[in-house]
Amino acid sequence: MLPHSIRDGYAKAGVDYGVIDPGKLLAQRTAAATAGELLLRGAREIAASRGESAYVVDLGDRYLATVTEALGTKNLVADAVGPALGRTFYDAVAHDTVATILNDLVTVGARPLCLTAYWGAGSSDWFANEERMADLTLGWGAACKEAHCSWGGGETQVLKSMIDPGTVVLGGSAIGVIANKNELLLGSRVEAGDSILIAPAVGIHTNGLTLARKVAEFLPDGYATPLPGDPRSRSFGEALLDPTPLYGRLVEALLDDGVELHYAAHVTGHGWRKLMRASLELSYVIEAIPEVPPVLKYLVEVAGIDENEAYGTFNMGAGFALYVPKAAVPRALASATRGGWTLLDAGRVEAGARRVVIEPLDIRYDGESLAIR
Repeated sequence: MLPHSIRDGYAKAGVDYGVIDPGKLLAQRTAAATAGELLLRGAREIAASRGESAYVVDLGDRYLATVTEALGTKNLVADAVGPALGRTFYDAVAHDTVATILNDLVTVGARPLCLTAYWGAGSSDWFANEERMADLTLGWGAACKEAHCSWGGGETQVLKSMIDPGTVVLGGSAIGVIANKNELLLGSRVEAGDSILIAPAVGIHTNGLTLARKVAEFLPDGYATPLPGDPRSRSFGEALLDPTPLYGRLVEALLDDGVELHYAAHVTGHGWRKLMRASLELSYVIEAIPEVPPVLKYLVEVAGIDENEAYGTFNMGAGFALYVPKAAVPRALASATRGGWTLLDAGRVEAGARRVVIEPLDIRYDGESLAIR
C-alpha cells in the first residue's frame, strides 16, 4: 500500500493548487492594471480574455493572442526511463512542450503564428549530450511544423544552484492570429443549450507527472513495471511518455468547415473542473464519458485515489472540450471525422449554478472549486 502522503492526494505529492491559485489571482489583478498601456501602441485588450488560457489584443483588423506555458516535470520521467530502452524520448518531450503551449493558445480560436522556446538547465553539461539535444531540437521543430507554426528562436540559460545539474526546464511562448474576428472564442459566448464535445486524451499528457513519479517509487519494478491493459504491452514509464495531441489542428478544421464554435477548454490542471472554465453561472452536465487511458487508470488505482479526486485532477480521457450549439453537433462530428479526429458528444450546458455534473459517476464540482481559470 502506498503511504498516506501519496494516497491522500495530488497536493500531498507536491502540487497544491490551494496554495498556488491565490498568488495567480493576485498576478491577474496586477496585470489587468497595465492594460491601458496598449493604447499607446494603437491597440486595446479584449478584457474578457483575462483569465482565459490565452490573452487577446485587438489590432483593429484582427486579433492577436499570446500565451506562455511550460512542460512541468515530464522530462524527469524521460531521464529515468530512456537509458533502459536505448533512447532519450526528448523528441516526445519536445512535442509535449510545444503542445502544452499551443493547446492553450488555440482555445481562443487563434491560429498559431510563431513560437519561442525557453530551455533552462542546471549545468552547461546538460547541453553536451548530442543525442538528447538532437532529439529535443528536431522534435521541437517537427511539432511546430505539424502545427503550421514558425519557431522564432528563444532563450537558453544555465542556472547553477537554481536548477539541478542534470535537469532542464522546458517552456516557451507563442503568438497566434485571429484574422476573422468572428472566430474569437471566449467563455462569454457559452450559452444554455450548447453541447459539449470532447476530444479524447491519449494518456496522462503533461498534468499529473509529479504524482506519477511518486507512484513509480513504490511500484515493484519502478517505471519498468508492466502496465495492465496497455495495447502495446509497455511499461508504466514508457506509457507516461506518450506525447499530447496538437488539438489546434482540430479547432482549425472545424472553423474552416464553418462549424459554429462558442468556446474551447484544454483539460489540464484541475481536471474536469476545467469544463466550467467560463465564468458564467451555467451548469455543465456530462452524460457520456470517454474511456480512461490505461496509464491513468493504473495510476489512480495504485495511488488509491477516488473518482471524485481523479476527475478533479487529471484529464481521465478528456483532452480537449469544445462547446457548440446543439444544431451544429452533426456538422462538427463529421468535420472532425474527415480530419482524422474522434469527438464524443458528451453533454450539455444548462441554466443554473456554475458547476460540473458528471452523471455516470455521480460527481459534482461546484464553481468555487475552480478558484483560478
